[in-house]
Amino acid sequence: MMVAAIALAGCDKFELRGFVASYESVEQRFGQSMNWNENHSYSQIVVSDDNYTLFVMGDSHVGGTDNLDIYFRNAIDENAAAAVMVGDLTTGHAEDFDKFYDRMPPEDSLNIFPVVGNHDLYFRGWQKYHQLFGSSTYYFTVKTPSAEDLFICLDSGGGTLGKRQLKWLKDILGTLRADYRRCVIFTHVNLFRIRKTTSTNPNIEELQVLTDLTLRYNVDAIITAHDHKRNVVELGNTLHITMDALLDGYKYASYLKIIIKEENLTYKFENI
Repeated sequence: MMVAAIALAGCDKFELRGFVASYESVEQRFGQSMNWNENHSYSQIVVSDDNYTLFVMGDSHVGGTDNLDIYFRNAIDENAAAAVMVGDLTTGHAEDFDKFYDRMPPEDSLNIFPVVGNHDLYFRGWQKYHQLFGSSTYYFTVKTPSAEDLFICLDSGGGTLGKRQLKWLKDILGTLRADYRRCVIFTHVNLFRIRKTTSTNPNIEELQVLTDLTLRYNVDAIITAHDHKRNVVELGNTLHITMDALLDGYKYASYLKIIIKEENLTYKFENI
């Protein structure tokens, strides 16, 4: 039991392969993501109102797609500016990635932004994720009639951001943050825990650096998943929101709506 707990606590540090770890390190994934980004421009969404909504979900763990279908349908019906998927989209099996991808609505009906989770990396899952979605580290923006907002997506699927990704984040915040009204970070592994768990945990030194960055650059929110149990912590001016799982059959299945307004940012959990 102790060996299993240690292995799960930091998958990128161990040579275990297949079920409990990625075949690729976070540095390798970051390098491939940056290469992809160089050939694909960062997305800018233009909306006609200064107030808009983003839909966010995590931990669908496809297999099942009933809750995923509801999530996409509601996002389209409510004219969401974007739908963000904060990791553990699948179990890591290639056929589950294909099933997930087949359920995604057409690009012209909904802007979709995926983030990789630890389960997405199992069973050589990164290869399939990279084939279907490209990058796991990137940003996108939303432009309103009077302002523009910045949304940053990070790869914490192996329990660590790694040196190069952390430097990339520092550079993005240092050079771009001042130009935007709101700033939100999306990543899979939740930074704050409210229960004991052997699942992938964040590196404590990185947690300290991230906390400092969010305070220094006035990050409005960090949205995470992973723990399958909603939790909200307010640290300075930053909301740290952990979501429930969207997993089919999960008693507390839900997703999150982020409401961006001229005067503030609010949120609402939507039960399924």
